Amino acid sequence: MSPNRSWIVLGGLASALAGCAARPPAPPVTAPPLPLPPGCEQNQAGTYHHADNGAFRYLGEDDGGTLSLAVTRVREPAEPVPDAGTTVSIVLHRTAEGFVGDTQATAFTPGGAPCPVHFPTQAVRCDAQGLTLRAVTSTALDEDCQPATQGPAPVWKEQRLLRGEPAPAPDAGTPPTP
Repeated sequence: MSPNRSWIVLGGLASALAGCAARPPAPPVTAPPLPLPPGCEQNQAGTYHHADNGAFRYLGEDDGGTLSLAVTRVREPAEPVPDAGTTVSIVLHRTAEGFVGDTQATAFTPGGAPCPVHFPTQAVRCDAQGLTLRAVTSTALDEDCQPATQGPAPVWKEQRLLRGEPAPAPDAGTPPTP
C-alpha cells in the first residue's frame, strides 16, 4: 500500500469513528425512593391520642399531600391546651422520599431560653387504628439555640397515635369507709 493510500484509509477510518454517536454516560446510582407506607396514601384527618399517654391529643388535617397534626395536652379538669404552654405541631408531606416532615416545638437552652426547634419526623405505619411516627425526640442545644457540639446525640423513637379519644381511665372509686 502506498503511503498516500494508507493516510486515506486512516483518514476514512477516523472520519467513520468520529461520526459514531457517543454512548451517553450511565446515570448515577441512587437509592430507590422510599414508598409511602401502606395506608398512608389515604386521608389521615381526624382526632388521635398517644397510645402510652392519653393526655396527649392530636387533631389532624389532611389535604391529600400534607398531614398537619396539632398537639394538645389535657390537664384535668381543664380543657386541652398546647403542650407545656408552647405550640407543638407535626407536619408530614407525601413525597417520593416517603411520608416525611418534622415536629415543630419549643426547646430550652441550658440557661432556660426558649428556642424553636424542628425534629425530623416520618410516618412508618398508617392503619385503621392510627399512625406510627418515628421522630427525633430530643437533642442538645447551646445558648444560641444551635445544636450543641457536645452532649447527647439526637434520639429517635417510634410513637403510636391511636384514632379517636382515649378510653376513660377506670374509676378508682372512693376509699372504703370504716
